[in-house]
Order: sequence, then structure tokens, then C-alpha cells
Amino acid sequence: MNTDKIFAEQLANEYAPKDDSKVVALRKLDAKAKLPATIFAYTFGILSALITGVGMCLSMNVIGNGGTAMFVLGVIIGIIGLLGIAINYPIYKKLLAKGKQKYAFEIMELAKEISKE
Repeated sequence: MNTDKIFAEQLANEYAPKDDSKVVALRKLDAKAKLPATIFAYTFGILSALITGVGMCLSMNVIGNGGTAMFVLGVIIGIIGLLGIAINYPIYKKLLAKGKQKYAFEIMELAKEISKE
């Protein structure tokens, strides 16, 4: 097996002019439909997990003065964070459905064109 030849072909493919085919356009539309929901889900999930962590730290006296009020505040903040984590996936599904609905016509038309070829 000639690895130099394989490497040369891969490198040549990187520098060769790319033709924007319909399949590439279809993939871009698909990504465009899913990207906002994905970004929201990651951002909201991370923030909810951080809020939960702050609540846990307060309730276990890692931060704060260690009083009963801090414990109660920590439990409340932790529950708020856990609720955020719990609703993250349903919100993601709704945002994903909206994104798919928004680009559905364009994606379906492009898919029909590709399948006819």
C-alpha cells in the first residue's frame, strides 16, 4: 500500500475547488434548522447545572456562612437548578420542531430534486 499516494490524494482533495452540490446544500439546511435548538439546549443545560451546583455548595456549607438560612437558600436554589435541567429537553424538542417546520419546505423541495436525479 502506497501511503504517499494516499496522502497526496487527500491533500489534493483539500485544495481542489469544491462544487456546491445539492446534497451539501441539503446538509447545510438541516444544520441550519437544528443549530438554534442545540445551542439553546447546551447553554441552558450548563447554566442549570451550575445553578444546581451553587445550591449544593450553599446547602453543604462549602460557600456561605453555614447557617440554617444558607442551607434553606441552597436547597431552594438547587431545586430551581434541577427544574431547569428537567425542562431543558422538552424545550429543546419544541425549538427543534419549530426549526424543522421553518425549513421543512425548502428541505423537502431540495430532497425531491436530489431523488429525481
